[in-house]
Amino acid sequence: MRLFDFRTEYRENPLGLATKHPRFSWKIASDENDTVQTSYRILVTDQRGRETWNSGPVQSDQSILVPYEGDPLEEETIYRIQVFVSDNHGKEASIEGSFETGIFDAHHFVAKMICPDFPSPQEACPVFSHSFSLRQRVSRARLYITAHGVYEAAINGSAVSDCRMAPGWTNYRKRLQYQIYDVTNLLGDTNQIQVTVANGWYKGILGFYCQPNQYGDQLGLFAELHLQYENGDKEVIATDENWTVRTGQIRCSEIYMGETIDTDSPEILEGSISTKNFDSSVLTAQEDEPVRITERIVGIRKITTPRAESLIDFGQIVTGVVELHVKASRGQVIRLRHAEVLDKDGNFYPDTLRQAKSIDTFICNGQEQVLRPHFTFHGFRYICVEGLDHFEPDQFIACVTHTDLEKTGDFRCSAPKVNQLQQNISWSQRDNFLDIPTDCPQRDERLGWTGDAQVFSWTASFNRNTALFYSKWMRDVASESSLEKGVPHVVPDILQSYSASAWSDVAVILPWVVYQIYGDEGILKENWTCMHEWVDYISNHCNDRGLWQTGFQYGDWLALDKEESADRTGATDPYFIANAYFLYVTDLTIQTADILGHRDAGAKYRKLYQKTLLAFQDEYYSNTGRIVSETQTAAVLSLYFNLARSQDRDRVLRTLISNIERHKNHLSTGFVGTPYLCHALSENGAHDTAVSLFLKEDYPSWLYAVNMGATTIWERWNSIHPDGSFDESGMNSLNHYAYGSIGDWLYRKVAGLSQIEPGYKSFLVRPMLTKGLEETSLHFDSVYGPIVIENSCKLGKIRLHVEVPPNTHAQIHLPEKEEILKVGSGVYDYEYETKTDLSIPRYSSDSTLAELLAHPLAKELFEQMAPGMLDGPMIQFAYQMSVTDMLGSAPEARPLFETIIEALNRSDQENQS
Repeated sequence: MRLFDFRTEYRENPLGLATKHPRFSWKIASDENDTVQTSYRILVTDQRGRETWNSGPVQSDQSILVPYEGDPLEEETIYRIQVFVSDNHGKEASIEGSFETGIFDAHHFVAKMICPDFPSPQEACPVFSHSFSLRQRVSRARLYITAHGVYEAAINGSAVSDCRMAPGWTNYRKRLQYQIYDVTNLLGDTNQIQVTVANGWYKGILGFYCQPNQYGDQLGLFAELHLQYENGDKEVIATDENWTVRTGQIRCSEIYMGETIDTDSPEILEGSISTKNFDSSVLTAQEDEPVRITERIVGIRKITTPRAESLIDFGQIVTGVVELHVKASRGQVIRLRHAEVLDKDGNFYPDTLRQAKSIDTFICNGQEQVLRPHFTFHGFRYICVEGLDHFEPDQFIACVTHTDLEKTGDFRCSAPKVNQLQQNISWSQRDNFLDIPTDCPQRDERLGWTGDAQVFSWTASFNRNTALFYSKWMRDVASESSLEKGVPHVVPDILQSYSASAWSDVAVILPWVVYQIYGDEGILKENWTCMHEWVDYISNHCNDRGLWQTGFQYGDWLALDKEESADRTGATDPYFIANAYFLYVTDLTIQTADILGHRDAGAKYRKLYQKTLLAFQDEYYSNTGRIVSETQTAAVLSLYFNLARSQDRDRVLRTLISNIERHKNHLSTGFVGTPYLCHALSENGAHDTAVSLFLKEDYPSWLYAVNMGATTIWERWNSIHPDGSFDESGMNSLNHYAYGSIGDWLYRKVAGLSQIEPGYKSFLVRPMLTKGLEETSLHFDSVYGPIVIENSCKLGKIRLHVEVPPNTHAQIHLPEKEEILKVGSGVYDYEYETKTDLSIPRYSSDSTLAELLAHPLAKELFEQMAPGMLDGPMIQFAYQMSVTDMLGSAPEARPLFETIIEALNRSDQENQS
């Protein structure tokens, strides 16, 4: 046995920890099956070697989030932790870690919030400076820093960190994060600290109307450098009136609009320092992982468009900025414009950005240069290069930028298009998890829409470790919510719009998801008030029958079962949705009350739930089980939230299947129905219907976008039409993760992993045989260790490989078997015969001509059977259309296409054999 991956509050050896009772977690590795921790002992010592906590032997299998229970921790002190573990096989192991405390009480800071004053208003970013000398040799130096705006800091010309867009976006009126950096190795005898501050989210242009000054009209810097000398003396260098300020090379910078950098001879203006009133009680230490550049993608090709534009294609829609390597003439101006996509003629198409200009401008100095924006980010795949006549793709590097969340989950299968979909889901999460969970990264929005976040939260928390990310954002949700106003639609809230079902329900759903995935009861305790007050808010706005039927609702946003000209809320009764979610979050609040020991609250909400459920059933179902709204979404919520009467569930399921059939086995759901659609089918004996719907490749479907070349998830099912034209509603992001919520169905139902106990202390392995996916593979790094499920059903055999981490146990439900196997940790392999055939023909009437022609045999067959056909204008226009769509205008060609499709599938089968 050995221990690994020791964490303190989810971090490895954290710096500047501001919690007085940090929690410790570790993982166990063992070569023996059925390994369970039987006891632990934790020893904590401070930097002087003094023991501050010795837990003594604790008979427990708890190995995650064990709270510190020793002497009060001191500020700015390094602590060493040792953990000793015994298991049920008599083995022992130990592991060490450390953490360093920061400032517990923000009132202990002595710095002032300093502001720049210039003779005239300036767009240029102010650069604050301060010079100082050291009294003697320093043993430790920590920089505490934040800003009203976003900042970058350097000491003696070296950046203090690789973090970007710090201090992040919070509800600045109540919460302002600060960062803590170890700068010991950057100091010399004489030193200069420089901090550049830009508008960012604090003062910059935000929202649909591109309004500035959302939180204030004056930039500010707040910083303290804490020095500890080798003789034990301490010194604090803090921002005050003695600092200086001037303008620099960054002439303007806006998140939406882009950045201009003049490296030639920018006009430098000297300013003066003033201070402004600042309540330090809003300060909070960095709460989640910082934003960083996590990947660098070199331009893959240069394009000259029909309009003679010069473009670089990076092959992937990303969020970030472009780094340019260039030697240009002194004073030469180079502009980089950004876009997600090209139009159907191959021209640069920035229209999805709306008012966000997203133009970065560089003024060169005549030398070899590496130029990169500092305080902006864009959503793009293509850049249009202006002002540079001769260049190569490798001069441009897309710097992928997002919150640096640890990757925890991976799903793969035997269907390449499904793998591409999974990759698209992953990219949209990366691109939109930039300090907050945004809806999109490219246009004049980029807001923390609560509905988008909650429907995607299960999928997100499989792909990446979101524990700290969501905990930080939930603190802003709570700070902007109240019993009187409810919960905002976006957080941080710049829209002043409150309380709509599915959106505001994030207050309950997100803490519950974090608890289930990470076993973190702390997030339930921290958000209990916000959770139950949201349920109370709804209850307070119900009518005499106990139903919520007033006020604005988004409904099933962007559903396809209602004309766009009417509105975007879909055909499902919006108050059906509101009350379905009311019941759902009330149920979660009941379970939370039970976990936290709030017995009276649990009883109160149980009574509320029963009353509301009866009223809901009376209002929205007939005596024979017919739903008032016979839409896919109404049926899905009825089944998934367990709202229909037990005797009516079969009829509701038939209603759902019938509706799907009327839509030619396609979905018609929006943001609300889509996350649960396939779940509801698979859980109610209609898995084959879920699979058929999921694997559709024409509009509307997940794989339609894949066939159209998508590298991220679209906001709309038809963001790009088959002919290459675009939705022109003015709301058409090509990077919106909401419909990526299908990932949770792939992980839970197809691959077969579900938690039984929070944190996957106990979990279910139940892969569902899925026609078209002969092989699936899932790897998930749980808080207890890696879980692996690999399943295949081909050549007459089912094979299942399962890895269960130590200190957990699993229930394995073998496909086509009734028995459920209960196992402890270890590696398990099963193989047995089956008559099930999961293979499906690769080509069908849903295939496009482009897909057919990708087969090496296709062109030969077309030339033999219909000479010259591929040269026709109809074929060129129909290149991206399905065979069925093409035959609508040429039905006489059906026998030809059917013969060719059959020949291609037969060829594939022979090759596989």
